[in-house]
Amino acid sequence: MAHHWHVTSSLSEYLEAIRSCRLCEADMERPPNPILQASDSARILVAGQAPGNLADRSGRPFTDPSGVRLREWMGVSEDEFYDHQRIAIVPMGFCFPGYDSKGGDRPPMKVCARTWHLGLLARLPRLELILAVGGYSQSWHLNLPGSARLTEVVQNWRHHLENSNTIPTPHPSWRNNAWLKKNSWFEEELLPVLREKVRSLL
Repeated sequence: MAHHWHVTSSLSEYLEAIRSCRLCEADMERPPNPILQASDSARILVAGQAPGNLADRSGRPFTDPSGVRLREWMGVSEDEFYDHQRIAIVPMGFCFPGYDSKGGDRPPMKVCARTWHLGLLARLPRLELILAVGGYSQSWHLNLPGSARLTEVVQNWRHHLENSNTIPTPHPSWRNNAWLKKNSWFEEELLPVLREKVRSLL
């Protein structure tokens, strides 16, 4: 369905096509509700996993405690974060994937990135920093094997920043509190650099 979009359409037409996408309708608990923000002037890309329940209800990405923590990591205000002219927010799956049997979010639908991501990134020419939040985003944006371990990927952040303007982070969920305690270098070394980069690009 999407291939003819890749060449000619403008960003606004492309976003409209994404927002009316129904590819996964049959596999989802809720009606499709693609959530993202983008502008061809954006210089920062926040690449997350998929909207959570609260984002699905509000229609805005990261409107939950994870979003509060993510904005703190980036050193940005809510107004800056939701300014699509400056920050693009493009998750690996655009819709809330529903819950698994343990009550966690299911993985993002795979067809999303395959169908839309290359065409969308081609329409964001000014990006200078990608924030790859969580394992799904990291394996796609950094082209990593499925076996890549999140801790090693994030520890290697200087290399990724230098080679692909990408800073990998864990998901800012409370589920990662233990990880954050154990890996204090993340707050001490990575976050100051992240905040400085973000500030200079805003």
